[in-house]
Amino acid sequence: MERNNLYPVFLKLSNLNVLIIGGGFVAEEKLTFLLKSSPDAQITLVSPMFREGTKELAKKGNVKLIKRRYNKRFLKGKHIVIVTTDVPDVNVKVYKHCKKKGVLVNVADNPPYCDFYMGGIVTKGNVKIAISTNGKSPTTAKRIRQFFEDVIPENVDDLVKNLNEYRKTIKGDFEQKVDTLNEFTRGLIAKKEI
Repeated sequence: MERNNLYPVFLKLSNLNVLIIGGGFVAEEKLTFLLKSSPDAQITLVSPMFREGTKELAKKGNVKLIKRRYNKRFLKGKHIVIVTTDVPDVNVKVYKHCKKKGVLVNVADNPPYCDFYMGGIVTKGNVKIAISTNGKSPTTAKRIRQFFEDVIPENVDDLVKNLNEYRKTIKGDFEQKVDTLNEFTRGLIAKKEI
């Protein structure tokens, strides 16, 4: 059976420089996704054109629009690149440039040219859940995200904050603290008898 071998990571995009290449619908979708999850993200978009919606989104975040065709000089100082053009030769060229520079790259809808995938994300305060289908079905990730948005209570963030305060009061070594928190939170996953 095939399995997902990806390792999930939660990045502080306010500390990293993200480059999106392209200005069409997919670029706007990726920008929306990034800003929803990380409103303080540092993002640059490079494209000969931008949708009106993209221009409006750029005003809401720390987003810079550069109205030019791609050139490898735009990779300077970037940590993550998302390629969304509809020109396969450009996409492959950007991918190769990123690989030479050691920059993480995602060529939209082209898994062989991706170091990472942008999965579904559920956010409830400090709680964030990432969903991946290993690049096989973004629509499935979207539906699972919608399910979790509905079933995870809005007040789960209160629980996290209260447990954080409780954690600060626990005495003992690391192992004792972990045991205490495990016992205290066991009820969160206890199966209910019907």
